[in-house]
Amino acid sequence: MQPDATDPTPNAESTGTEPVRAVKLPPPEDAVKEGQWLQTTLHQWLDKEFLPEIINEHIAARAAQVFVRQRMEGENGLNALVLAILTEMQGYDFSKSFYSEFAVANAVGDLLLDSLGIERCCGNTDSDDETPAG
Repeated sequence: MQPDATDPTPNAESTGTEPVRAVKLPPPEDAVKEGQWLQTTLHQWLDKEFLPEIINEHIAARAAQVFVRQRMEGENGLNALVLAILTEMQGYDFSKSFYSEFAVANAVGDLLLDSLGIERCCGNTDSDDETPAG
């Protein structure tokens, strides 16, 4: 199938870039334990970014609850996990917080990338052997 010449969407061939690889978490060995890690780590991150507040504990617990449910349902895709947290956190009352559902979902994504050893800026892992063609 030939691309439509009127399609303004650039493709990898025309831009010289590679498509972004989907990031997948390994299947959970213990989703509840992962959720506990996420809750603790996210709570620490929230407290460190602005002020330590009790609401941060509740936000982290809610995000971890969504994460665990998604993992138990078989979701391993990072994008899908982040979007699920974003969607469900939209119903959360952030009026007593410095944060929003977007900040929380992005933080979860960053924490998960960190846990996988993936650099957030470039999408490279520590184990990538590929070097850019030069």
